[in-house]
Amino acid sequence: MNKLEIILKVLEDRLAEDINVINLKNSSIADTIVIATGTSVIQTRALADYIEEELIKNGFSLISKEGFREGEWILIDANDIIVHIFTRKQREFYGIDNLLSE
Repeated sequence: MNKLEIILKVLEDRLAEDINVINLKNSSIADTIVIATGTSVIQTRALADYIEEELIKNGFSLISKEGFREGEWILIDANDIIVHIFTRKQREFYGIDNLLSE
């Protein structure tokens, strides 16, 4: 499995909601952004941990993982893929899906 497939499988298997994959064109930031929602801070943290665990197990590395302590918005930088895991409240507040799809 490639990196994106691993991330999506973890999110689906662990019942993340509203998974959105945005392919970026001509971006120096990343090739792909994945956005998902957890039903609680506990779930967002668990999703981030499972993604990190599965990526490392499959030979991939992370550049960073931010926001884990608060758990409301966790950002995982996996080099060419950036994953945002939000609680519902934070995702609605920031509206990142709309910003990135424009």
